[in-house]
Amino acid sequence: MKVSVILGHPYDKSFNHAIAERAVSILEQNGHQVSFHDLYQEQFNPIISAQELVSDKTDDPLVQLHCDEIKEADGIIIIHPNWWGQPPAILKGWVDRVLRQEVAYTFDAGDSGGGLPIGLLKAKVGVVFNTSNTPEDRELNVFGDPLEKIWKSCVFDFCGLNHVVRRMYCVVADSTSEERAAWLEETANMITEHFPKE
Repeated sequence: MKVSVILGHPYDKSFNHAIAERAVSILEQNGHQVSFHDLYQEQFNPIISAQELVSDKTDDPLVQLHCDEIKEADGIIIIHPNWWGQPPAILKGWVDRVLRQEVAYTFDAGDSGGGLPIGLLKAKVGVVFNTSNTPEDRELNVFGDPLEKIWKSCVFDFCGLNHVVRRMYCVVADSTSEERAAWLEETANMITEHFPKE
């Protein structure tokens, strides 16, 4: 399988980076073709220009590379922290610029965008890993777990990817090395479950 792994965290010693490293390692061990992108390391530009917005075309070669890869991906893995109940701005910009019309979705002929989208992604599974410093009960009962809605309903379902699983690791700031090791083992197991050896 071709699997795109997208990491959105600026600190290279973060637990997000550890998750990404483990995910990529297991995917490669299982024989999959991995396209790994650390958005901060790549200096991905999240700002969409007016011209790019209205034309649905980009002259940024890195954005075009991401578009080409995501169209061909059989699976997508997203890794990022929970910042204000949202992905970091760089990852939101990645969604804006990469999961664009005629790449990730389209509309019926004559529909100017007010109707139901037709998903174009060929990926069969999406996996989202998040980290948070908010306790799980507060995240669910006070905030309503907005990242669940963002990734499952607002992004992937819109693009035709209906099989999405998500895991939030928390509270990272207070976690022990033993807890983090167990979380990385869980990460490995989730990757193998959804992207088994070919």
